[in-house]
Amino acid sequence: MLSVISYPVFALSIILALVLSSSLFPVDWFEFRPEWLGLMVFYWTFRAPGQFGILLAWCLGLLLDVLEATPLGVNALAMGVIAFLVLTIHQRLRMYPLPQQCLMVFLLLGINQMLVHFIKQTLGADDSGFSYLWPALTSALLWPIVCVLLDNLNRKLG
Repeated sequence: MLSVISYPVFALSIILALVLSSSLFPVDWFEFRPEWLGLMVFYWTFRAPGQFGILLAWCLGLLLDVLEATPLGVNALAMGVIAFLVLTIHQRLRMYPLPQQCLMVFLLLGINQMLVHFIKQTLGADDSGFSYLWPALTSALLWPIVCVLLDNLNRKLG
């Protein structure tokens, strides 16, 4: 757990995650695009559970719903679930080595992707298969880079 949070780093990382979540991506690689906002919700809930919680994650999910033009509340619910799950295991998660943290990122963001996929299927989307889990895998592979980068920025600027 970080002792001092750099709020400019927090705000910049959230804005960057929202921009990357809504930015154009090559069509062939679109299904592999990491879940940037989910990764930031995971990171900030993991590192600063006192400052970042379910309500803020839910608000960011609503903002992502607006940016992606998805039905209001789909991503909000999913981000709230991620924050809740990370809050329930963050003390144990701090003791895990980085590869095991990557596995937890994959599992929790996979739950996020499954929840969003289920709600979209219920609302009438015709996407089938398990390709919706690719963002969870790419996010888990990016976790060590994101974690080390944000930790170093927080130490220097916090």
